[in-house]
Order: sequence, then C-alpha cells, then structure tokens
Amino acid sequence: MAYDYQTADPILYGILKGYAKENRQHPTEAESVLWQCLKGRGLGVSFKRQHVIGEYIADFVCIASRLIIELDGGYHQLSEQQTSDEARQQWLESQGFAVIRFTNEEVMGDIEHVIETIEQHL
Repeated sequence: MAYDYQTADPILYGILKGYAKENRQHPTEAESVLWQCLKGRGLGVSFKRQHVIGEYIADFVCIASRLIIELDGGYHQLSEQQTSDEARQQWLESQGFAVIRFTNEEVMGDIEHVIETIEQHL
C-alpha cells in the first residue's frame, strides 16, 4: 500500500504547522539527542520531526514504515494528559501507524536501548 505525505487535516494544518515549526526550533534536550540518531537516514530510513498528522503533531515519524516515536516529559504523568495521550495514540493507530513511546529519561539515560527498540519496530 502506498502512503504519501498528505497526512495533515487541511483545516487545522496552518495552525499546527506553526506549532510544529516552533517545536523544531525549540526542542527538548531529549528530542535533540534522539534527532541526532535519526536524522539523515541514521537508521537507514527517513524520519521527520514534529510532523503534522491529522490534528496532531508527532514528535518523530517514519512515513515509509508507518512508525511514530513519541517522547514523554514529566507532564505526561498527569491523569488528564494520559487520557489525552491514549486517545491520540488510538487515533494514530487507527490511521495505520504504530506508536512507540519513550520517556525523556530513557532517551537521556540509555539511548542505545532506545535505538535498539526503534530498530526492532522498523
């Protein structure tokens, strides 16, 4: 099945594109560390960062492999954020994406394990 890059909701795209650009310009430390491993086909496939899909912005996505990587900071432990994350993940999975999540601490403390896990999903 062929997938293209038209994954954004056209109504919200302009707003979300601005947020995504801001996120790319001001990444978290964990996002910067992981991006250094993913960019330039570092794992043999192309990843985009802060990519709009539907009404969401994925931290990292490999369109060809239909794989989304989300990094969770401390606020993801809040009950209401967990509910939101679950709904978001269900919708993304309903669109044919696999979603894997890592905490910022996992990325900063054991990047080798994070990369191994991503490679297994690719």
